Amino acid sequence: MLAFGCWLGVSALLHPADAQAQQAQLEGRIDLALVLAVDTSTSVDNGEFRLQMLGLANGFRHESVRYAMRTGAPLGMAVTLMQWSGRNERVQVVPWTLLQTDEDVEALADRIADAPRMIRGGRTALGEAVTSGIDLFDSLPWQPRRRVIDVSGDGGSNDGILPRTAREQARAARVTVNGVAILNEEPRLDVYYTSDLIVGPGSFLITATDYVDFARAIRLKLVREIIGNPMAMNDNDQQTESQVQ
Repeated sequence: MLAFGCWLGVSALLHPADAQAQQAQLEGRIDLALVLAVDTSTSVDNGEFRLQMLGLANGFRHESVRYAMRTGAPLGMAVTLMQWSGRNERVQVVPWTLLQTDEDVEALADRIADAPRMIRGGRTALGEAVTSGIDLFDSLPWQPRRRVIDVSGDGGSNDGILPRTAREQARAARVTVNGVAILNEEPRLDVYYTSDLIVGPGSFLITATDYVDFARAIRLKLVREIIGNPMAMNDNDQQTESQVQ
């Protein structure tokens, strides 16, 4: 028995990373929890909605994102998908899903690609999308090192609480909010997202010229979110697309 105990001790010393990973698993610790908040308001037609879903699915399938997960989230990450439009119009379409293997990622990508549109039209409650994303973390069964909400949309807020108010709630909850601004409807939406929406350590904005360009933008966003920003030490550290490419 003594020899067996000594062997376990030596094994832990020889493989500290493996021992730490096993301990993290037992404690339910993961590297990242990510809310994908997708705009389904009236300005988004069904074709544009489908391009968003396929862009997200193919983003997770891309090797650059898989590599980011292996290097930036070795303990795993949890992802959920929420559709949103006006005030009180939000649906968690894909529940919290733990990603630790390629099979997990592929299954999530398939589920996102096949996700139906649960909200058809409505106003644009950008602030409410953020506060609802914050609330989703309450049902998370794991303990993430970082909590991030990614908001994608093509218009400014015209319903519900102000995005700046929601942004301060996210700051207080230590939740990072990043944005994907789709510029086909409002060419200066990126300025609005930067000034009123994104917040948190290493927060950033990615732009897409239109919904066809969304797949490229979402791939860049996922890589950046998963790897994180080791230099970001305070809530004022925000980045734009030019700094993350």
